[in-house]
Amino acid sequence: MTLSVQKRREKQKAELRSELVAAAHKLVQEEGYEGLTIRKLAKRVGYAPMSVYSYFADKQDILFALAEDAFETLARRIEEHPADDPVEALKAVMTEYAAFGLGNPNEYRTVFMTEKTRLPEGRSYEDIEEGNPAMKVLIKRVEACVAAGRLKGDPRAIATMLWTVGHGMISLLITFPFYPFGDPQAYVKRMCDFMLASLSAQDIPPLTETPVNC
Repeated sequence: MTLSVQKRREKQKAELRSELVAAAHKLVQEEGYEGLTIRKLAKRVGYAPMSVYSYFADKQDILFALAEDAFETLARRIEEHPADDPVEALKAVMTEYAAFGLGNPNEYRTVFMTEKTRLPEGRSYEDIEEGNPAMKVLIKRVEACVAAGRLKGDPRAIATMLWTVGHGMISLLITFPFYPFGDPQAYVKRMCDFMLASLSAQDIPPLTETPVNC
């Protein structure tokens, strides 16, 4: 096989995978987790189900692909909101994350609230981490706050705690819409201010004894 033929096939494979991921996003947005099946996905793109299996072993693999794609989208949205003040730049990460979740509730439930029982075949946690630009942006902006003396402690631990509370906040706003949270955007702002005020009042130690490379 010549190099040009190999590159052309790799390009075609990458394009079809992108098409499948885009179709999976639409299925989830329209029908939620239950609507995401290999058969429906194959029908939507006009391919046989076995063709889809050559890209994704099962539904779990599709969920990881959706998560990686969602993190890329989220990272682009966050980068559109830079700020000179490091704390304001960090708040932009949280508010954009909330806007993404509240604007796509079916997709948020499916991608971020469905248990991931295993890593994709042939992938390590480090691979997954490398494919998460949104977390990289979050950690980078936390590091800027630490460098400026606005937060103290381990950046990864701080980022993880912010993500934990942010995820809980979005999950509740989505799954309990009848609860009197008040205006969702005002509640998001209040929670961001609360989280950062709490974190700034203490020195946050690492989550584990073994250091994790950011």
